[in-house]
Amino acid sequence: MIKPFEKKVWLSTPTMHGEELEYIKSAYETNWMSTVGENINEVERITCEYVGCKCAVGLSAGTAALHMAVKLAGVKRGDKVFCSDITFAATVNPVVYEGGIPVFIDSEKDTWNMDPKALEKAFEIYPDVKVVVVANLYGVPAKLDEIRKICDEHNAIMIEDAAESLGAMYKGKQTGTFGDYNIISFNGNKIITGSSGGMLMTDDVEKANRVRKWSTQSREDAPWYQHEEVGYNYRMSNVIAGVVRGQFKYLDEHIAQKKAIYERYKEGFKDLPVSMNPFIEDTMNPNYWLSCMIIDKDAMCKQVRGENKALYIKEEGKSCPTQILEELTKHNAEGRPVWKPMHMQPIFRMNPFVTVNGDGRCQTNAYISNENVLDVGVDIFERGLCLPSDNKMTKEEQDIIIEIIKNCFRG
Repeated sequence: MIKPFEKKVWLSTPTMHGEELEYIKSAYETNWMSTVGENINEVERITCEYVGCKCAVGLSAGTAALHMAVKLAGVKRGDKVFCSDITFAATVNPVVYEGGIPVFIDSEKDTWNMDPKALEKAFEIYPDVKVVVVANLYGVPAKLDEIRKICDEHNAIMIEDAAESLGAMYKGKQTGTFGDYNIISFNGNKIITGSSGGMLMTDDVEKANRVRKWSTQSREDAPWYQHEEVGYNYRMSNVIAGVVRGQFKYLDEHIAQKKAIYERYKEGFKDLPVSMNPFIEDTMNPNYWLSCMIIDKDAMCKQVRGENKALYIKEEGKSCPTQILEELTKHNAEGRPVWKPMHMQPIFRMNPFVTVNGDGRCQTNAYISNENVLDVGVDIFERGLCLPSDNKMTKEEQDIIIEIIKNCFRG
């Protein structure tokens, strides 16, 4: 019998190294405790150097960066915007802030990200759309060159949400560089962190300067407070920037640790009817932020989910995400369901949704795994889950987690 962990094994938590304190201390001692200072300047410089962009603007959160990107893209009330379907709500909410209408594009099986074929179909249905927001799920790049090409063909602005994929590469190029406007996040659970914070990245100097102005309450160059545009209190704190500055040099180390976790899961599950979250090995180098697994269709026990609860029936040799997550919780380990697709969310259920197999809203029977489910996102949500991926997790702890999951399939 496997005993619960004495110390909780988390999904993904900050990994601190000590040098962060020196930069925080510097902000304190020099009294630069607001939204200007050396730490911000240096983090923006380091980001440009690492990612390969001309301009980076430090902001209070990845969501703030997305909001600024949506404003730069010119989204107005009533405008439809094509958005990734499997993603965290922060990808989509800024579109709504500006009065836009998200149109959700189904995922594809190769990466779980936006399906270029579904995007093509969406442009056939809604040819006037001029903005596309694509997210790189769990640190795996989308098919960014295909999506970029489609956007160019339709004269559409591409916003790349690389909040989860800092350090990941697609065809030898860093994610966060494929869009007209790109963002990363330094939230507490990301590959490196500031506890909060985000960055907008672009090669357009004029647009970057516009974001700097908007994010500091749109103050005009005048001897008094003068405002001619709506502004926001979105600038990154120099203290937060100190944490990010101390973290950046460990980014590649964190990626290597996360990759080792992914590969140990893959090896540990080789005899189970499951597979890991996929990527295209010839063209993609993920940052392995979260390791996820998906259960084979014929190995799924019966499971049904409502809005807040889930039920399942145990079957020998089979399992489901609900059972595995419950067992992890019992053993003091944190897992999580795959992000629920946006078109299934109550707030967005009436929004348009486009899939290569047909377009329309999520049907009631799509909550139950079966061969007739039309859209890929619902199927991934039904059969997938996020595994404990904390890079402070020991190999021995991970071996126990693997054994817990194996036991779920033993009956």
